[in-house]
Amino acid sequence: MFATLSDRLADTFKNLRGKGRLSEADIDATAREIRIALLEADVALPVVKEFVGAVKERARGEEVSQALNPAQQVVKIVNEELVAILGGETRRLRYAKSGPTVIMLAGLQGAGKTTLAAKLALWLKEQGRSPMLVAADLQRPNAVNQLQVNGERVGVTVFAPEPGNGVGDPVRVARDAVEEAKRTLHDTVIVDTAGRLGVDAELMQQAADIRDAVQPDEVLFVVDAMIGQDAVVTAQAFLDGVGYDGVVLTKLDGDARGGAALSIASITGKPVMFASNGEKMTDFDLFHPDRMASRILDMGDVMTLIEQAEKAFDAEQAAKAAGKLQSGDFTLDDFLEQMQQVRKLGSMSKIMGMLPGMGQFRDQLENFDEREIDRIQAIIQSMTPAERANPKIIDGSRRARIARGSGRQVSDVNQLVDRFFEARKMMQQMANGGGIPGMPGMPGMGGGKRGKTKAQPKKAKGAKRSGNPAKAAQQAAAAKEKAAASAGNPFGNPNAEPIDYEQAAAALDLPKDFSKFLK
Repeated sequence: MFATLSDRLADTFKNLRGKGRLSEADIDATAREIRIALLEADVALPVVKEFVGAVKERARGEEVSQALNPAQQVVKIVNEELVAILGGETRRLRYAKSGPTVIMLAGLQGAGKTTLAAKLALWLKEQGRSPMLVAADLQRPNAVNQLQVNGERVGVTVFAPEPGNGVGDPVRVARDAVEEAKRTLHDTVIVDTAGRLGVDAELMQQAADIRDAVQPDEVLFVVDAMIGQDAVVTAQAFLDGVGYDGVVLTKLDGDARGGAALSIASITGKPVMFASNGEKMTDFDLFHPDRMASRILDMGDVMTLIEQAEKAFDAEQAAKAAGKLQSGDFTLDDFLEQMQQVRKLGSMSKIMGMLPGMGQFRDQLENFDEREIDRIQAIIQSMTPAERANPKIIDGSRRARIARGSGRQVSDVNQLVDRFFEARKMMQQMANGGGIPGMPGMPGMGGGKRGKTKAQPKKAKGAKRSGNPAKAAQQAAAAKEKAAASAGNPFGNPNAEPIDYEQAAAALDLPKDFSKFLK
């Protein structure tokens, strides 16, 4: 989503590198580029003015003029100001001290509230809570049915006493849902309300009535991150008409420019609390302003990647795999198991995009074929258990059979087997504390203990030559005489007589036909 903004900011900061100090002209040029980048990203004009003004003021201050690296200091300032306009700190849900916590969702029609309600319920369930979904959207056709299907997918109870499609009283449904949650011991109630087309006064009043009836602990405004600058107008209208405590951004994985995320928190004063960035029910998490700012500046989001890995990977299996690596028993079965666990994190392009500096490889990531992992899996599963346990036995005929079984070429099988051996060797060195081979200055990396090569013998020093021309000529003559004396002897002994090789061969009494080898 922030690809355009990230690229423009990266180009801007590239121009600052290598400068020992920043002139007034450098600061103005940088501010101008940042302003253009933000406007192109559909950030609201008041937010752009405030942001650029803060960056320019701080860039002229002592923190930059006295810094060892002014360019890096400007990047730090931009990062901090981005965090500020995104809300500053991560805002978490407030839970009720007694009774069920009531969360009400409001927003425009088509923003994705019904799907997001199920995602939020699954997220709360993973946090150890017992949520219940409430179908209070009785206007949109099949909204109730959609919530029931989504609730079943995530394993959460759905309270839906009315069929919807224009039938029923949403205020009464919401009020009854709270009583039902108390009776069934659900500690969280998520109320899905009807969406509006633009600013609809009647439906806005309906949302206000639901709010008054259930007294929610949190009112979340759900907004489509792809609607651009209009998101700010809509957010302000809902704030005035219904009021809300936080914002949830949906469709962050889209191709919009992301201006909504940078504008809403700053203009409304309400923090972005959650973000939905995919179609899966698990593509939902807390919104961290510092991590989002880091992504925009192509510094990666390693913390989110670690958290997702902790959820997806089984600690016991990981420890078992590490033990196999150290002992050298890592097989293709283990490799396939690790690959399947990585797939639980999501698409490879999304995973790689969380690493720092991957913005320069965006085209390659976007063109990455996710089906390549399926092809690798097909090749491995076409092998016999013995072949997966010991890939060294896979000869030419076996490779041809595996290729036919997986629908691939023999060259694909060859590449997989070769890459497996290389990867296993590298991972084994890393597991044993050797690090990555070939990298200097680290253990096992050329400059470390494990990576040391065999000591080369020192070259023999030549004879010392005098600086006196007469003495130097005398030394050269003596060396020449010594070389001539040892020319007939392979061992260089000047006192030994020259060897008669024909006489020596005759003394060995070799076969007659062997003489041809002595010529």
